[in-house]
Amino acid sequence: MTDQDDLAAEFEARRAYLHAIAFRVLGSHADADDAVQEAWLRLARTGRDGIDDLRGWLTTVTGRICLDLLRRRGVRGEQPLELHIGALPQDPADPEHDVMLADSVGLALYVVMDALTPAERVSFVLHDVFDVPFSGIAEILGRSTAATKMLASRARGRLRSGTPASGSDAAARDVIDAFLAAAGRGDLAELLTILAPEVELHAQGPAGLVTVRGATEVASQATRFANPDATAHQSLVDGVPGVLITIAGRPVTVMAFTVEHGTITTIRALTDPPHLARVVPSWIP
Repeated sequence: MTDQDDLAAEFEARRAYLHAIAFRVLGSHADADDAVQEAWLRLARTGRDGIDDLRGWLTTVTGRICLDLLRRRGVRGEQPLELHIGALPQDPADPEHDVMLADSVGLALYVVMDALTPAERVSFVLHDVFDVPFSGIAEILGRSTAATKMLASRARGRLRSGTPASGSDAAARDVIDAFLAAAGRGDLAELLTILAPEVELHAQGPAGLVTVRGATEVASQATRFANPDATAHQSLVDGVPGVLITIAGRPVTVMAFTVEHGTITTIRALTDPPHLARVVPSWIP
C-alpha cells in the first residue's frame, strides 16, 4: 500500500464526521459532499507530513471551505435542514454513532439557519454541536477567540427568537396550531375536521417505523399521546412546517406536516427521546 493509499484510508475514516459538519453548516447534502471532496483534494495536495492532528486539521479546512461557500452563496435561498424517517444506528459505542444521528435527524430542528450570518453559523455549529474549541474556530474565521465566542452567543440568541414563517407557510401553520390545540384538549371531533380522511402518520420510534392511516385512527393516536406539560417549537423539516415537542426542555418528538387545502394529509414523526437528546441543542428554552 502506498503513502497516498494510507492517506486516503485515514481520510475515509473521518469522512462521515466531516460530512456531518458540512451538512450542519450548509444545510444541503450535495453542498456537503462538495465541501468534503474539496477537503480531500487539499489534503492530497498537502500530504500527511507536518500534520500532527489530522482530525483537527481536516475540521479547520472543512470549516473554511464551508465558510467560503456560505459567503459565495450570498442571499441565495437556503435549503432547509432535513429529517429522515428511517433506520438509525443502534450501537451507542460506535464512534460514528453521534455523527450518524446528527446526519439523520438534523441540527436546528425548529429554526431556519439562514437567519445567521456565515460566521455566526460556522461558530455556532462547530462549537455547540461538535465541541470544537473557540480557539480553533477563531483560526477558521480569522477573528479573535473573544469575538468568536460573541458570534456563537449571538447565533444562540437569534435561534432562540426564531424567524417568522413565510407567507406560504402561514396558512399551514394555522392548521398545525389548530391540530396541536385540539390534540392537547383531547378533542377528537375537532381533530377530524383538521385531518384529511386519508391522512397518514409515519412514526419512527425505538421499536421501528409505524404507519397509521385514516383520520379516525390518526386522531386517536394524537389524543392518546397528548401531554399538558409538552411545549411545541416551530420547525422547518424537509422544507415543510413542523414542530419540535419538548417536555421540561427535553426533546421527545419532532413532526413534519403536509397540509393541502386546509387539512393535514401526512404527518411524519420521530419519537425517540434518547436519539433526539443527543443531537438537539441543550439550550432549547
